[in-house]
Amino acid sequence: MRDRDSTHASDLREIEIVATNFKRRLSGVTSTIVQLIPKQIELGYHIATLGPGLPADLPKLGWVRLFGLWTKPRRHRVRVWHARRNNEMLVGLLLRSVLRMPLKLVFTSAAQRHHTGYTRWLIRRMDAVIATSTRSGSFLQVPHTVIQHGVDLNRFHPPETADDRMVATGLPGTYLIGCFGRVRHQKGTDLFVKAMIELLPRYPDWTAVICGRVTAEHRGFGDELVKLVTDAGLADRIRFLGEVDDIKPWYRRATLYVAPSRNEGFGLTPLEAMASRTVVVASDAGAYAELIVPGETGAVVPADDGEALTRAIAFYLANPEETLRQGENAVRHVRSDFALEKEATAIGDVYRRLLIAND
Repeated sequence: MRDRDSTHASDLREIEIVATNFKRRLSGVTSTIVQLIPKQIELGYHIATLGPGLPADLPKLGWVRLFGLWTKPRRHRVRVWHARRNNEMLVGLLLRSVLRMPLKLVFTSAAQRHHTGYTRWLIRRMDAVIATSTRSGSFLQVPHTVIQHGVDLNRFHPPETADDRMVATGLPGTYLIGCFGRVRHQKGTDLFVKAMIELLPRYPDWTAVICGRVTAEHRGFGDELVKLVTDAGLADRIRFLGEVDDIKPWYRRATLYVAPSRNEGFGLTPLEAMASRTVVVASDAGAYAELIVPGETGAVVPADDGEALTRAIAFYLANPEETLRQGENAVRHVRSDFALEKEATAIGDVYRRLLIAND
């Protein structure tokens, strides 16, 4: 695989798709690219990345090699330029329409809001548009294809070893409830903490963990949550673990996962949890409501509704056997509808239509 990746990146004639990532800092979009591109290569797509902040083992183009995109690839008359941000669309548009490079432009939109006039102007000039959910598609004013994100089932899977079990954490209790992601108001971390302060005294078998980075600008927010937990006398049962080296085992150790975001682009964490045999209670931010089957793989509540979130969580804490049953459902659900291969194949169909139409 690595040899083939290196060939793709070194021989420009072999590259048919350029996947752009013009943001150095890790984001949900970057995480999607990191998971998706190896699967696309595995399925036979000749793809290379352009931009910073991606793992070294992904095939890459350097900025200087952009000038080589005037040459056609070996098998087709055009290449695909896949953008996921405004600046990526703009550069693609300049290369295609000003410098006349043989490119077809694809844009993937995850936004759950009305686009600015500038963004709409860019989107109208794309050759194909993908929406990551029905909800994000509802904000587009152009024809588009809905392709939901998938999850890598080799990386996210049910418990297999002793390290995947709650007992491996050394934490008190029998069951673990988790909330993962950056600690900030947007992510609803405070809603989760307040729900735990209310519920855990009534359910001594459960312990909560919050895994995620607290950036400098949100340090005061994070400190206030720690104080709330300490003042409630629950510091031993509501643990702030910070940014862990590997989040995957924590999904497997948890029996219940909570995604309380106030707003979200798409949001992969519910899929990662369900693939790990973990039930999910989520807000209806992002695409969460399109991922969960209420009453079968978890529950969905209105965003920013702390009372509704607490009630939904309480049901699962009070009924651990039902929680375990729904966890089994969750695995089947993700394997059936949200495998990463399904997403990669659907995006590949969009690429293929653009490439073949110009042969």
